[in-house]
Amino acid sequence: MHLLYLDDSGSVTDNSQRHFILAGIALFERQTHWLQTGLDNLVNTLDHPYPDQLELHGNQILAGRNWWRGVPRERRRDVIRQGLELAFTLRGQWRLFGAVIDKQALSPQDPVEYAFEQLCSRFDQFLRRLHLRGDSQRGLIILDRARRAQQEMRLQILASEFKDVGHTWGVTRNLADVPFFADSRATRIIQYADLVAYALWRKFEKDDDEFFDVISDAFDSEGGVVHGLHHFKVPQHSCDCPGCMPMFH
Repeated sequence: MHLLYLDDSGSVTDNSQRHFILAGIALFERQTHWLQTGLDNLVNTLDHPYPDQLELHGNQILAGRNWWRGVPRERRRDVIRQGLELAFTLRGQWRLFGAVIDKQALSPQDPVEYAFEQLCSRFDQFLRRLHLRGDSQRGLIILDRARRAQQEMRLQILASEFKDVGHTWGVTRNLADVPFFADSRATRIIQYADLVAYALWRKFEKDDDEFFDVISDAFDSEGGVVHGLHHFKVPQHSCDCPGCMPMFH
């Protein structure tokens, strides 16, 4: 089974922020142990008195909030970069997925539901390509529980509808169940998804490519076409991100 861990970055309701991001990593079930171990080892280098209790949240790390206030700024940036790089140590198939939504361009649609539909469809297509190559796998989506129960229920209903009735691009056929919600304190993989989402948010909201450059080539792709990164924007606006470019080399 392949597991897609997702987290968001940016506020849906804050009008001072232009973008909402939903993003994360899809990896084979056995790979979760190795990514978890790598992230644990990274945290263990930070001299925190209770490393198991220290969460990796990109926004808090870069801003120096809470315990991170005592860590030098360059070291904090290194932690984000090193955390993102850990996926590249994994053996086997893993992919990043992300949806970058310009809230004004999408209005009045709900950016959370739109982003979730995009990533459900793209993850399902990734699994379909594996099946066509003789590697049939089911998929499961896991999201951070730090959201309202009403929204959790809505996303679960949406996922069920995508499977039974269909979404904009068809019917999902390779997802094993409705999405599950987990506490980010209990799994470093959701914390990794947070770093991915934050890297995208820094690029699109703050025009800061530092963290995105680490992962820019890791979004799901095939035949030179990037499927794993979707950027919804005003059509007239130009963009050179992998999700907007028709081909990459």
